[in-house]
Amino acid sequence: MEMLDILIIGAGPIGLNCALEAQKNNLSHIIIEKGTIVNSLYNYPLYMRFFSTAEKLEIDEVPFISTAPKPGRQEALEYYQGIARQKDLNINLYEKVLNVLKKDEIFEIKTTKAIYRAKNVVIATGFYDIPNLMNISGENLPKVKHYYTEPYPYARQKIVVVGSSNSAVDAALETYRKGAEVTMIVRHSEISKSVKYWVKPDIENRIAEGSIKAHFNAEMIEIKENSVVFRDENGAIHEIDNDFVLAMTGYLPDFDFLKNSGIELNGDCLNPFYNPETMETNISNLYLAGVVCGGKDTHLWFIENSRIHANMIINSILSKS
Repeated sequence: MEMLDILIIGAGPIGLNCALEAQKNNLSHIIIEKGTIVNSLYNYPLYMRFFSTAEKLEIDEVPFISTAPKPGRQEALEYYQGIARQKDLNINLYEKVLNVLKKDEIFEIKTTKAIYRAKNVVIATGFYDIPNLMNISGENLPKVKHYYTEPYPYARQKIVVVGSSNSAVDAALETYRKGAEVTMIVRHSEISKSVKYWVKPDIENRIAEGSIKAHFNAEMIEIKENSVVFRDENGAIHEIDNDFVLAMTGYLPDFDFLKNSGIELNGDCLNPFYNPETMETNISNLYLAGVVCGGKDTHLWFIENSRIHANMIINSILSKS
C-alpha cells in the first residue's frame, strides 16, 4: 500500500488549493471526493452569482476571467474544474471517506472503495451536504426541498420559503417571477443583513408591495400534504394551502465525521479545535481547511478568506519534515 505524504478529503476550491501547494512542493498527494470536482458549487442554484468578485475566488495565482462583475456558478465550475485538469491533480471522485484512524503516527483512511495510508490528512469537506433540519412533522415529505436549483418546477404553485438568507431570498424572487405564489416564513424580524446588497432592496420592495407575502418572527410548526402550519409573531397559529416547501435553513458540517476522527468540538457551535497558525487539530498531522473550520458558524469562512489555509498547512508539514 503506497504511503502518501498528504491525503485531502474534499475537492472543493480549498481542497484543490491544498493539492496545488502539495504538488508544487513535491509532496505525494491524493484528493478523495464523494461527488464531482467542486461538488458543492455544482449543487448551487443554476443562476447563482457570488458575492465576491472573480479575483477573490482565484487559487494558485491562476486568473479567474469573468465577463460579469460577480461571477456565476457556471463560470466557477469552469474555472475550478479547468485548474484540476490543467494541473493534472490526483483526484478520486465519487468515493466517500468512511473514517480516518491514526496508528503509530500513520493515518489509515478507509473509503467506500479502498484503504489508504498517509503521513498527513487534510479535511476540507465544507458544509453543504447536511441540511440544518427544522425537526418538525412532515419535513420528510417529498414536497420539502432543502436544496434549490431553479424556479421552473414551481411555476403556478403555492410555495413556502423558509429562511431569510441569500438562498432563501433568491428562491423567493426567482419562483415569484416564474408565476409562483410565494410566502416567506422568517424566524427573525427582518431579511438578513448578509443578503447580497443588489438583491436586498428587491426582496424588501416585493414584500412591501405584497407581491411576496412574508411573516417575520414566525415559526414553522407542521408540514402536511396540501398545507403548512406556522405560528406568527403574536403566537397565533395559521394553516395555509401549500404545494412545495423550500426550506433554506442552512447547512452543517459533518460533525460525526469530525468527532470520529478524534477532533475536539467545543461550545454550542461545535467549533472544531485547530491551531490558527497552522490549521493543525488536536490530532497531530490532521489538519482542517476552509469552511469546515467554523463549526455551526458557517458564515465565518468562505473561499475568499480561507485560500490561505493551503499555504499554512503545507508550511507546517514541511517544517516538520
